[in-house]
Amino acid sequence: MAWNRELIGILSDPKAQPATVQPTRSFALLQAAEYDAVASITHADPVYAFSVPAPQGARADVAADQAAHDVLAALYPTKRASVDQQLSGQLSAIANSAGKQAGIGVGAAVARQLISLRSTDGSSTKPPQFTPGSLPGDYRPTPPAFPMPVFSDWGAVKPFVLTSGSQFRPAAPPAVSSAAYASALNEVKGLGSKTSTTRTHDQTAAAKFWAAAPVWNVWNQVAQGLVTSQNASLQQAVKVFARLDLSLADTAIAMYDAKYAYHVWRPVTAIRLGDTHYNRGIVGDPSWTPLLPTAPDPSYPGAHGALSQAAATTLAGFYGTHHRITVTSKGVTRTFAGFQDAATEAWLSRIWSGQHTAIDNQAGQQLGTQVADFVAHHL
Repeated sequence: MAWNRELIGILSDPKAQPATVQPTRSFALLQAAEYDAVASITHADPVYAFSVPAPQGARADVAADQAAHDVLAALYPTKRASVDQQLSGQLSAIANSAGKQAGIGVGAAVARQLISLRSTDGSSTKPPQFTPGSLPGDYRPTPPAFPMPVFSDWGAVKPFVLTSGSQFRPAAPPAVSSAAYASALNEVKGLGSKTSTTRTHDQTAAAKFWAAAPVWNVWNQVAQGLVTSQNASLQQAVKVFARLDLSLADTAIAMYDAKYAYHVWRPVTAIRLGDTHYNRGIVGDPSWTPLLPTAPDPSYPGAHGALSQAAATTLAGFYGTHHRITVTSKGVTRTFAGFQDAATEAWLSRIWSGQHTAIDNQAGQQLGTQVADFVAHHL
C-alpha cells in the first residue's frame, strides 16, 4: 500500500514521465515486482514472470519493499530521493538479520529482471504524427483547444499478460449513418450538454467525480481500502494489486489498439457536424458544448467503461460481487452496493459529461471484462 501510494504521488507531477507513456504500465511493473518477490520466497502462488533463488529464512516483506523501490527508482530517477526515503523508512523498522539481507537480494533480483524484460516492450517508441480524417465518423481533434491525440501507438506495446493488444478487439461499431448511432448520440446530446436541462444534479456530480482523477488511481485507492479493511496478509495484498494493475495495464493497451483501429470521432464533433446530414436522425448544433472538456483520443471504445470494468471484475473475484465499497476522488466520496455498481456509474458518467455514447461504453465494458478474466486465469 505504501508503495502504491508513493507511485500515485509521483504521477501527480506531470513531468515525472514522458507524456507518451501510459501510467498503467508503471503500476503493473510495480505490483508485478512485489508479487514475484513475495512468490519467490513463499512459493504459495505461481510467479507472474520470474522466480529467483531465495535462501531459507528470506523475508518476503523486505523483498517486496526492495523490489518496489528498485522499480520506481528505475522508472523515475528524478524522484530517487523520495523513493530512497520510503525504502529507508520501511526497512528501518526491521531488525538486521540474514533473512533481511536475503530479502533485499531477492527483491533487487526480481526488479532488475522485470525492468530488463519490459525495456523492449515498445513503450518508449515515439508515436508517428497523427493525421486527422475528414470523412463522417473520422476522429479529429476536439474543441476548445483541439489537442493532438494521445497514446496513438500504445496499442502496439507488448501486453503484460495478453498475447497481443488486438486479442480482444471489439467488433466495429455501428456506422455513424445508422439509426443505432443516431439514438446513442442523441442521448449524449441531451444529457451531456453543458447546459442540459435533463441531466440530474446527482448525474452532474457523478460526471465530475469520475473525471476528477485518473480512473486507474481511483481503483488503486479502492484496492488500498479493501486490503486494509479485510486485514489482508502480505501474500494476499500483493496478489490483489498485481492482478488489478496487470488487468488495467493490458486493458489500456487493448483499448488504445481498438481506439486507433476504428478512429471514431467524439460526440462533440458528431453533434456539431450534424447539419452536414451524414445521419437523418441527428439534428446538428454547431455551438453544442459538453459538460466537461473532451479527452484527446478517439471515442470507441470508452476508457472509463473498459478500465472500470476491468477493475470491478478483478476486485469482485477477490471480494465478491456484493461487497459494499466507498470510492473517494479529490476529497469527495460516493458509496456503492458493489463493484459493478461503481463501474457502471463510471461509464454512465461519460455520457453525462458529454464524452462518450452508450455504444462506446458497452464495447469498453466487454473489453474490460474479457481482459480481467484472462489475467485472472493466468495469475
